[in-house]
Amino acid sequence: MSHFEKTVRRNTVYEGKIFNVRRDDALLEGGKPCIREIVEHPGGAAVLCVREGKVAFVRQFRYAYGEELLEIPAGKLERGEDPAAAALRELGEETGLIAEKVSLKLVLYPTPGYTNEKIYIYEAENVREGEVHPDEDEFLDLVFLPLKEAYSLLDEGKLHDGKTVAALWLYRSAHPETA
Repeated sequence: MSHFEKTVRRNTVYEGKIFNVRRDDALLEGGKPCIREIVEHPGGAAVLCVREGKVAFVRQFRYAYGEELLEIPAGKLERGEDPAAAALRELGEETGLIAEKVSLKLVLYPTPGYTNEKIYIYEAENVREGEVHPDEDEFLDLVFLPLKEAYSLLDEGKLHDGKTVAALWLYRSAHPETA
């Protein structure tokens, strides 16, 4: 059986630079009215880059949590931007690394209860050195960790960023020889 809800009216409450907020009138399957609050987000692209047995991370302060997080390089999609192109762009901007190509590993729905955001997670292939050039409002440190150390952080629950956790779990399951 397929479940559904029907949108009756979309009501934009806030339009921002990064996301919009809606408070929609909708109908449940049985026809009962309900309200759905939605954060509209253009999505993001992230890239796991393993090079010479080390994972490229960025450490940056995340204002919403009030702490620094260790994450794989990632960023918001521009309107209409190809997610693979965004992954390549973010890898270069944040790490200075240049991948010949990226391969899609997962499309992650980080919080399906209230946002339509999708994060496209890629793996970098044939990587070479380049030049770091973060956005002017981005302050981050590039950190290379051996895979075993990254897996230890994962297993100990010390990595909190969802896209990073998903990417490392997928990589380890696809490459058991690295565990």
